[in-house]
Amino acid sequence: MADNSTIEQITNDPFAAVRIPEFKNLMIGRFTFIMALRMMSTLVAWWVYELTGDPFAIGLVGLSEVIPAISMALYSGHVIDSSEKRKLLLRGVFFYLCTALVLLFISTSYITTQFSNQYITIGIYTLIFCTGIIRSFTGPTFSAILANTVPRQYLQNATTWNQGSWLTASVTGHAIGGILLAKIGITNTLITVSCLLVIAFAILTQLKPKPPMAVSGEKKTWESMKEGLRFVFKTKEILGAFTLDMFAVLFGGAVAMVPVYAKDILKAGPMGFGWLNAAIDIGAIFIVILLTVFPMKKAQGKKLFLAVAGFGICIILFALSRWYLLSFAALLIAGMLDGVSVVVRGTVMQLKTPDHMRGRVSSVGSMFINSSNELGQFESGLAARMMGVTPSVVFGGCMTLIVVIITWFKAPTLRKFEY
Repeated sequence: MADNSTIEQITNDPFAAVRIPEFKNLMIGRFTFIMALRMMSTLVAWWVYELTGDPFAIGLVGLSEVIPAISMALYSGHVIDSSEKRKLLLRGVFFYLCTALVLLFISTSYITTQFSNQYITIGIYTLIFCTGIIRSFTGPTFSAILANTVPRQYLQNATTWNQGSWLTASVTGHAIGGILLAKIGITNTLITVSCLLVIAFAILTQLKPKPPMAVSGEKKTWESMKEGLRFVFKTKEILGAFTLDMFAVLFGGAVAMVPVYAKDILKAGPMGFGWLNAAIDIGAIFIVILLTVFPMKKAQGKKLFLAVAGFGICIILFALSRWYLLSFAALLIAGMLDGVSVVVRGTVMQLKTPDHMRGRVSSVGSMFINSSNELGQFESGLAARMMGVTPSVVFGGCMTLIVVIITWFKAPTLRKFEY
């Protein structure tokens, strides 16, 4: 047990967690893995829009991934808590590599000359469906392993580094994905993605085995799954943070329409698309770095609400902009505000969750938050078809503001929350 002076020293040392070799390996491996996935998602969004010319088709990409991700989430949480996590994680990375290689095959001239755009698009949707199943296991496993690589007094610092690593990988993947699309095309970009996944797999093999903490074989699967749900709904701080972020992301999913803005409205091309796609993550990286050095000391709950409200305003500004730099700036600031939300939510979840339930709580979190990105993508595509691209994004920003107002009054414990 660390004494108060030791805890204070850890709190004031922004590099406390990364001095632990295993945590460092986890961050490098996750960085490489997420960068590859973000390159693949950037490529798939552009590829599908190029094949179909339909904004709604981009929304269907999100729906293809979110259906299995949500359907499998509770079960995956039980499996994670009752399994050796290192082996489970490596298996997930390997399966992602397999899907990337199949996408690579679909992109070759042999397939494009033998099959119509419609069949190629269906093939892409099928593979994205498979990645949704894989993601339901890999995302929560990363989160569960995090707490097993550092002592509890390092968790706040480790969570901030974890979010920063994820965001940096995300922006790097989006930007490099757009650049590679413009320079070397779809097939060669997928070769790069596959190589990165191989590297990530090799780095993550350096982790130590992570056996299950306290979930035993005699506990029935359904009871174990319900236990995770009950814990989240009983812990109001976690439930409030999950709910607020879920609806904000669901209605504020402007990034789903970035391919349309880049290609048809702002005339920015693949490279401009890559940077627009990365703008939110660039802003988030900046704020996470700032919060790593100068962590929030009080009123984190209120700051979460203000950040999500500001995010909604930025989405409306992006929707109305017809100037590339203004659009980029709006998404950049939205990312900075989203970074505050990510850090607060991630820290709340890590501090409030017992070790033996981390897989299940993380999986429930993925249902609320991670999957809302894809549901938001589908919602944006559907709304764009019904009311046009710009009105649909304005609508999403306005709905985000409404969600903040409702949650402010409905979740007073989150509003008053501090850590």
